[in-house]
Order: sequence, then structure tokens, then C-alpha cells
Amino acid sequence: MASTDKPGPGPETEKRQRILSGMRPTGKLHLGNFYGALYNWLQLQEEYQCHYFVADWHAITTEYESPQAIASYIPEMVMDWLSVGLDPDKSTIFVQSAIPEHAELYLIFGMFTPVPWLERNPTYKDQIQELAHKDLATYGFLGYPVLQAADILMYKAHGVPVGVDQVPHVEMTREIARRFNFLYKPIFPEPEALLTEIPKLTGTDGRKMSKSYNNCIYLSDPPEVISQKVRQMVTDTQRPFKKDPGEPDRCLAFPFHRLNLPGKRLEEITASCRAASLGCVECKLLLAEALLENLGPIQEKRRYYEAHPQEVMDILQAGNQKAREEARRTMAEVREAVGFHQEIQLWR
Repeated sequence: MASTDKPGPGPETEKRQRILSGMRPTGKLHLGNFYGALYNWLQLQEEYQCHYFVADWHAITTEYESPQAIASYIPEMVMDWLSVGLDPDKSTIFVQSAIPEHAELYLIFGMFTPVPWLERNPTYKDQIQELAHKDLATYGFLGYPVLQAADILMYKAHGVPVGVDQVPHVEMTREIARRFNFLYKPIFPEPEALLTEIPKLTGTDGRKMSKSYNNCIYLSDPPEVISQKVRQMVTDTQRPFKKDPGEPDRCLAFPFHRLNLPGKRLEEITASCRAASLGCVECKLLLAEALLENLGPIQEKRRYYEAHPQEVMDILQAGNQKAREEARRTMAEVREAVGFHQEIQLWR
């Protein structure tokens, strides 16, 4: 069980550069979340001083009409984090809304962030189109990169792991850091985007794997459900019959093979597909077997946390406490830099 009175990080830990990343709580995680983010987080926690947070305030930017479910999603998501191997002894795991200093820093940053910076954000435009069924003409949605900058800069992160499409987010954080440092006092480092190769994984229907499309394979799906979903996966749409030669590079399911099958076995399946000696149905059976084998240890750990929910809460409480101590130190510097001296803060 996690303890809130563990000794702080040693000198060796403090020397390592800081990484920060977060994830919006939308429920249990699927394979796209695992290979797109968590797998990389596991590698980073061995090399960096990592801060991983539950971005529940960010979730409200699109779910403001019905935010009640967000709180229940938090433990589900964190159980998945712990099950895949995130280690609270190596990484600070915390909940964004438990650290009110994030909101204060977001407010201060918002005072000097030019609106055109936000309007030209390409991700903003893309999400407006992708989520056309929602009313996102809100101050909160337009300003979410400012909150994101507050999340990153609060812990003076040196790097943020992102895919290529998210680089503009990190660049805006760098611009906000520069502007603060120029206007007031050089407090914040300018974080670098740590580019990660995010595999292009589709859902069972060939579209982007997304809960809204109901096409996900979840880390916590029972074995029989995973097998059924794999059998339903769209493969090579240009190969109508088994006798036709296949092409793994155009098969929508093949990226999962590359991630789950060892090199020699993958080479054999690739050759058999192209020679039309292995059909898509048989190929998906092999994929299901490999997936179940690889997910077995993860699901076993998840069953443990499901049976010990208080341990998950204790881990979050310890992470929240550690993160808040850091946030308070940062905000003391920020308040001094912008002129809110201690004597003016007596009302706090």
C-alpha cells in the first residue's frame, strides 16, 4: 500500500530531467491508449523524473454539459495505468483538480496570452470539426492550451512526450513561458517536445479507435470479448478471397501484429499472407492468441487493483500531496514575480 510519508527522491532522482504528461479520464483504456501513450510512459519513467496526471479539468472543456461521470472514470483509468506498469515509486501520479494551484497559474497566464495564439492553434480547429455535435464555442475550450501550459510549467518540466500533431501545443507552452519570463522574472524553462512514434491503430471497424465509435478493444476486456472483437476487425479490403495474395502494408489489422508478434513469427505471417497461404480469418486467430498472451499479466494486475480499490486511492493521495508541495513552491515564485507579495496575501 502506498504511504504518504515516503522519503523524498534522492539526489540521483533530482538530477534527472523532468517529464510531464496527462490523460483525460474517459473510462477504461483501450489498445490505442496503451500503444499511443502508456507504452512510451513506461520507458520514460526509467530515464526521467516523471509526472503523470489525470486531466479531469481538461475533460470538462468538452464534457461540461454532463461532467458527473468524470469522477467515476478516474479510478478506472488509474487502475489501467498501474496495471501496465506505471510505478508510483518512480513517477508522481496525481489528479489535476486536486492541485488548485493549476487554476491560479492558468488564470495568470490567461491575463497575457494573446487570443490570436489560441485561434491559430491547429488542434483547436481540428477538434471543432471532429466534435461538431458539441457546442465548443466556449472560453474554456478556446483557452485549454493555456491550462495545458500551466500544467506543464507548474512542475518546470524539461520535456513533454507528444506525437507530431501535438507539437503546436508544446510550442505554445514555450511561447507562454518566454512571455512570462520576459514580462516578470525568468522562472520557467522552455520545455521541449519529445517526439514519440505513435503507431497508427484503427478500431475494429477500420476507423480511428475511439470510445465514441464503439470500436475499441479495451485492456480490461475479458478474453472471449477480445477474441470476438479481433475476429470482427477489418483487414485488407482489397483481398476479398483467401486465394488472393494479401498485402500486410494495407491491412488495417497488421499494425497490431507488428506490436504483438516476435520478429521471426511476424516474418512468417507476412510471407504467408503475400503468398495467399494464410487467410485473414486464420491470421486474426493468431493475433487474438498473441494479444491474450501479452495482455494476461496486465489483466492479472488489474484484477488485483479492482480487489484493492483503497490502494489506488492511497497512491493518488500520495501523488497529490507530492505534486501540491511542488505546485506551492512554484506559485510562491510566481506570486513574488508578478508583485503579489506576502503582505498582500494575508486574506488567503
